[in-house]
Amino acid sequence: MPPAGQAPSSANRPPLVANPGDPSDVDEVTLPAKPAAILSGSAKWDQAVPSLKDAIAKVEAALAQAGIKANGKPISVFNRTDDDGFQYEVMVPVEAVPNPRPAGLPDDLRFGATPSGKALRFTHKGPYEGIDQTYETVTAYLDAKGILVQDAFVEEYLTPLASPSDEALEVNIYALPK
Repeated sequence: MPPAGQAPSSANRPPLVANPGDPSDVDEVTLPAKPAAILSGSAKWDQAVPSLKDAIAKVEAALAQAGIKANGKPISVFNRTDDDGFQYEVMVPVEAVPNPRPAGLPDDLRFGATPSGKALRFTHKGPYEGIDQTYETVTAYLDAKGILVQDAFVEEYLTPLASPSDEALEVNIYALPK
C-alpha cells in the first residue's frame, strides 16, 4: 500500500479491453460492465487535464484509504459538452462494490458500473492538448460510415494523465453506437 493519502499507480491494472488498440485504425470491441467508484464534475476546456487529474486522484485516494482495491485504468465519461466546457463522470473500476459502504468515503463518491456494450475504440497517443485532432478523426469516421453514437464519449487513460503536454500519454476513446 502507498503512504496514507497517496493513491496507488494504475500502471499494472488492466484496461477495459485486454488487447491493445491500433492508433492507425478503429477497433470494434465489447466493453464489459465493471463495478466502479464514480465522481461527477464539470470543467472549462482550458482546465480539462487538471480537473480530470484531480478527480481521478480524489477517487483513487478515497479507495486506497478505505482499503478498496482498484481493478482497472481510470476512465472519464463525457456526458455533456459545449463550447465553454463539459460535464463528466470519472470512474475507477474496483473488484466489487463494497457492501456496506465504508465509513469515511467522500459524500460525492458513489458506486455503479462502467459503460458497457458494443463500442468503437480509437487510440490517442501524444499530448492531451492534441486530443481534439483525434476527436476530429473519430467524428469524420462516424460521419463517413453513417454511425450514430450515444451522446457520451469514454476516455480510458492507459498512462497517467500527468499534464496537457505529456508526450507519453495514451488514451483509448470509446464511442458507443446507438
